[in-house]
Amino acid sequence: MKNLKKYLAATLAIGAFVGVQPAVSEAAYELSSEVKTATPALLNASQIGVMTNENAAMANAENKDAILVMSFGTTFKETRQATIEATVKQIEAAHPGVKVVTAFTSHIIIDRIKANEGITYPTPEEALEQLKKEGYTRVAMTSLDIIPGMEYSYKLEVFRGFRDNFKKATFGTSLMYWMGQEEQADDVDEAMKALSTQFPKLGKQDAVLIMAHGTPHPANAYYSVMQDRLNKMDIGTALIFSVEGWPGIEDVIPQLKAKGIKNITLMPMMMVAGDHANNDMAGDEDDSFKSILEKEGFKVTPYVHGMGENQAIRDLFVKRANAAYDELVK
Repeated sequence: MKNLKKYLAATLAIGAFVGVQPAVSEAAYELSSEVKTATPALLNASQIGVMTNENAAMANAENKDAILVMSFGTTFKETRQATIEATVKQIEAAHPGVKVVTAFTSHIIIDRIKANEGITYPTPEEALEQLKKEGYTRVAMTSLDIIPGMEYSYKLEVFRGFRDNFKKATFGTSLMYWMGQEEQADDVDEAMKALSTQFPKLGKQDAVLIMAHGTPHPANAYYSVMQDRLNKMDIGTALIFSVEGWPGIEDVIPQLKAKGIKNITLMPMMMVAGDHANNDMAGDEDDSFKSILEKEGFKVTPYVHGMGENQAIRDLFVKRANAAYDELVK
């Protein structure tokens, strides 16, 4: 990592001033040893990956640990059970005896689930406040986000806002975060290989078309990296497009035609198969992606399953949660 090797020493020297200790694993970068007077702003900006905060004022508090799993949520009960709940159960199984709480960020989804099912999910803020009341002193926060976009950024701000309420708090990475640079893991390659386990066998006239969400956040660029990793795999034609970002459906249709594709398996690259998957992707309306592709002459087979139904994907989310917890108990 060349001139990034001395970050830990620099941050430990000033860590007491800013109240934050850096994560040391595949979690953190290191500033150059020539940086002698790193400011709190520079230290905070340098902390990428698994975030770690220790509150010196609570150093003598007894350790009582919890894990907070955060998701946008969904009102589609069956896919919620098969994806979010299934992943949380795996996280619980990996940490017996540790309290695991699920929180949703969408207030609309929280309200609808409560009205329709009588189940109350807390927001991340409410969950952390309740953990504090119950005497938990160390909390590992993890998300079920695919990329570190706007949703992930919101959860990161929750971590920053509540971290000093606990003796120690950590915040893990999204499913795809590192890209193999600076000696880090290649989360994107790992996730694309896991996703490909649900692909059908593809002939020369077949393709998998993967529907991502899309975001105005700069993290939308992750889709290009994902496409690069898919292109390097010996699996046939697999293309990514997004509902609300780039590339759009209009960007991939010419590519499909240029390759002579006739048959398309259309699947979501989303944790759950909710409204986007059932309606925007596979619906019978004229403006659904299935209908658009059929009008262009393709035979379309929708695969309406969230990524969370894929065991290989769930294993990766558990891996991300484990990384956050491992930092917590160091």
